[in-house]
Amino acid sequence: MEHDSITPLMQDRIRQTLTQIEKTQRIKILYACESGSRGWGFASRDSDYDVRFIYVHQLDWYLTLDRKRDVIERPIDDELDVAGWELSKALKLMRNSNPALIEWLHSPIVYQKDALFMQQCEQLASKFYSPLKARYHYLSIAKRNWREDFKEETIRLKKYFYILRAVLALRWIEHSKMMPPMAFSQLVQATVTDHAVLAEIEQLLVMKQHADESRYGPHRSAIDRLITETIEKSEKLNLPEPYYRDSHLLDDFLQKTILANDIKWR
Repeated sequence: MEHDSITPLMQDRIRQTLTQIEKTQRIKILYACESGSRGWGFASRDSDYDVRFIYVHQLDWYLTLDRKRDVIERPIDDELDVAGWELSKALKLMRNSNPALIEWLHSPIVYQKDALFMQQCEQLASKFYSPLKARYHYLSIAKRNWREDFKEETIRLKKYFYILRAVLALRWIEHSKMMPPMAFSQLVQATVTDHAVLAEIEQLLVMKQHADESRYGPHRSAIDRLITETIEKSEKLNLPEPYYRDSHLLDDFLQKTILANDIKWR
């Protein structure tokens, strides 16, 4: 999926980096996306490119007694921050309804993907999704960051948006019980009707897009009120806990995916 916020030159550089990782690590990347502020839709002019991917090894990697490293990380190089999870690690996180993984799967910026793999992966993620765990995740983000900064006269814009996005995700979960979309614009459109809040969000977006990552700004009264009220309400929100826990579907998906991609390498 192409995206206007990322130049064709940078997209080519990212894809070349992923291809190089595949060759040097002897892996197959099944999915790669943008996960940070660019994926959320509120990047600053100097924001990194946070590239995340899911991969499989060849079959012989799985047929040994010793546990092996299931993460690939590249040091931040200029603007690129690249990291990936091996498929079995990703599926363990999916079994626990890990919101970070689910966000990856719904990123609006995709650099490469195996279409069949993604279709099956999204179906499984939906089956294992827990609104209670998602609520806890976003509430923790909002409370932790808000506690640190709400008394200060100014707040770092990057952190302000982290808090605001978490709060809007909480509002989404309250109304739909579904996993919130990754794109900030979708959250705003679906959860904010107050014109004062909308105006302040628009002002902040313009400011952040033309600022660097370290920029601070004043608090906005309507946004602050929305944050405080949503956190208080979410702490009392009752959500269904039961969700699918049977690992057999994930085991079967893991085995079939490894075998299918091992054949492709031969």
